[in-house]
Amino acid sequence: MKPLLEIRDAHVVRGGKEILIVDDLCLGVGEKVAVLGPNGSGKSTLIQLLTREVLPLYREEPPVRFKGEARAVRADVRKSLGVVSSTMQDEITVHLPVVEVVEGGCFGTLGLPFHVQSTPITRERAVAAMELLGVNELADRDIMTLSSGQARRVLIARALADDPETLVFDEPCSGLDPEGMHYVRAAMRRLAQVGKGIVLVTHYPEDIIPEIDRVILLQDGEVVADGAKLEMLSSEQMSQLFGVQLLSECRSVDGDEYFSHVSSY
Repeated sequence: MKPLLEIRDAHVVRGGKEILIVDDLCLGVGEKVAVLGPNGSGKSTLIQLLTREVLPLYREEPPVRFKGEARAVRADVRKSLGVVSSTMQDEITVHLPVVEVVEGGCFGTLGLPFHVQSTPITRERAVAAMELLGVNELADRDIMTLSSGQARRVLIARALADDPETLVFDEPCSGLDPEGMHYVRAAMRRLAQVGKGIVLVTHYPEDIIPEIDRVILLQDGEVVADGAKLEMLSSEQMSQLFGVQLLSECRSVDGDEYFSHVSSY
């Protein structure tokens, strides 16, 4: 598996304080992996290293390489990654047809930029992404009239429109009701099944879809464990990670493994 992201001795500092330390971590192109940890553990900062939104302290040997490049620019990263974040929903403050929001993914924007005209190719990509995720019937709807779950699936289609190799999901189910969570998780499964790489960042173990087989655990700004899903999601590991007693259960449905966690009050 070719490397997507290689991190060696990376320290991220903010306000004079180290907020993330990664000694040795590699993510592969096409890999399905989850980054799990409590709030404030450094998950979003780790993803910002991947997307080049933050940079680590300087080292003679570059601490971060993206697809082997030590100085990859954000434009190069955008060609390979599609990012979905719950906070994107808050950035949509104008009335736009859903299809234009999705088509904006071809240009890295939420909607079509004023200086850009829709083309048959970009519109075709947008429609294909919506059809793959089952939201094509929303194409002409005003994005601001959708439910949170519908809007989140539209943002996933937007991230897919430019055909990236890997989809990055940053807390994709935050703020959703059970129905919305179901459809977002189903969308992640669909993308994994058609061969897309998945990097899921979450503090909900239940978000980890069956297609993900590797889990990275973050706590207090450091990677504390990295390994096979079944081992990482054990009751012992989850209890240590979140600081409360948790019971981890794995259930098999049609050959797929699903995890749930219950706190002992």
